[in-house]
Amino acid sequence: MQTASDLQTLLARIDRRSYPVYKDTRGCYRFPGYILSIDHVQGDPFAAPSKVSIHVKGSEAGFPKALYETRGQRIALQDALTRRFGRVAGQASFQAKGSGHSGLISVSRCGPEILERTACQLDPQSGDLLLRLEVGFPANGRTINARELEKILFDLLPRCVESALFYRNLDGRQLQAIADLAEDQDYIRSVLPDMGLCAFVANGSILPRASGISSLPMKNAVSFRSPGELAVTLDLPHQGKVTGMGIPKGVTLIVGGGYHGKSTLLKALELGVYNHIAGDGREYVITDASAVKIRAEDGRSIRRTDISMFINDLPNGTDTVHFSSEDASGSTSQAANVVESMEAGTSLLLMDEDTSATNFMVRDELMQRVVHRDMEPITPFLERARELYDTWGISTILVAGSSGAFFHIADHIIQMDRYIPQDITALAKKEASAFPIHTQSPEPAKAPEFHRCPKPSPELRSGERVKLKTLGRDGLSLNRETIDLRNVEQLTDSEQVSALGSCLLYAQRHLMDGTRDLRQIADALDTLIQERTLSALCENSSPVSFLARPRKQEILACLNRYRGLRL
Repeated sequence: MQTASDLQTLLARIDRRSYPVYKDTRGCYRFPGYILSIDHVQGDPFAAPSKVSIHVKGSEAGFPKALYETRGQRIALQDALTRRFGRVAGQASFQAKGSGHSGLISVSRCGPEILERTACQLDPQSGDLLLRLEVGFPANGRTINARELEKILFDLLPRCVESALFYRNLDGRQLQAIADLAEDQDYIRSVLPDMGLCAFVANGSILPRASGISSLPMKNAVSFRSPGELAVTLDLPHQGKVTGMGIPKGVTLIVGGGYHGKSTLLKALELGVYNHIAGDGREYVITDASAVKIRAEDGRSIRRTDISMFINDLPNGTDTVHFSSEDASGSTSQAANVVESMEAGTSLLLMDEDTSATNFMVRDELMQRVVHRDMEPITPFLERARELYDTWGISTILVAGSSGAFFHIADHIIQMDRYIPQDITALAKKEASAFPIHTQSPEPAKAPEFHRCPKPSPELRSGERVKLKTLGRDGLSLNRETIDLRNVEQLTDSEQVSALGSCLLYAQRHLMDGTRDLRQIADALDTLIQERTLSALCENSSPVSFLARPRKQEILACLNRYRGLRL
């Protein structure tokens, strides 16, 4: 272990030399209260910034065990420290000058969702703290400017560490409130099943966002208020009694006029699988952790998926038990999305009529009279939604604005009126009785086949260099294959997409041996992350990349959209 003085001596020696000589700084250096590790040095000032990590012993960091006793509390604390460090680093960034990325100091940018990240990791046993960041090593042109790097490493960065990573310098009451909120949120999610609920929205929640491209709460927005018929009161460990709308298991319909808040409520529910920070407005919007948003996805790849419960007897004789397509239609893609969600173990489907394939969702009576059932290979979701719940225990929350056919099968019907929900179940059922559905019930669906066992791609197991690139939130590329994830709507962060790329590469090298099916592979990856953290996915990469944890549902969604999958 080298000392901070050794690093100063080294910087003085390499000043004004060619930029690649910066690589001599790689290593670990002991600073007062922490260890600085320079893990990767960029090739030139215009390349991706250098990777640096800060290691603080638990005895030095001093965070009380009560702040991270549970996994949810630990993730919330890590998230809070990442945000705190990001704020102070933002003030220090680019105070050191130079060309290219010179002077940059940055960490992961966190949205309102609280995600487990590699950016900050706290050991639950020792309390040891690890924070990863990026630093732009300064240069004049492509010549080392060691004096500016010394300013970063010996002045700016120590101030950031002191301000953000030591409990003695933080607001203990605020950190305790963060831990308490995380425990309350996890408590709500844990009691939903026993209460017969699949989601909860607290009174006073702010669901609308500032704009379509902003995750901030809308100013002066209408606060949420539960209809009396669906109101439930929960006694939380810290917040005490909280009242809100409980959405029961079964089939729930959300209706209302345009721009009255139907899709806003659904969007809040689909992101309710994650905990949210205080002040977001959706802190107590909590959804079944396995919930999956379903939509049509024209053009997606489908590989040997059993969609026969929805589509059968195609005119060209295509096998729908082992259905494959490189360019799926709206109906076949939505059918595959439902079945793959079942494969991922979901117990709640979330749908919006606006993003669904009409012919997959419903066929009205006139169409059935003109085009007889024997001529139509699609069994619409309308005729399977009730069966999905009664047979497989999978609930549905559906936003509908044009078809009243779902009134007949819904257990609960919620009307959004100027962002305020009303329970209109009785009224809607009464009105629906005047419009009976004249349709023949389909044969009960057989349980889908999920036994799809992929084999590895030889080029990904041969040890050759693999080009893995994250395309923001939209997807990723693996060598020459692009995986489109734009319509996997519960991914909220590009670092989750990066993690999915690492999951896919790890699975190719260790799990895809032709004996494990996709569900087992996703389970194995989820267990690996749970037991050994996200860092376990980066076995052959140094340093560890910035990753955020995806759910098992998104892991399986990524595997299913990989066109290079060998089945």
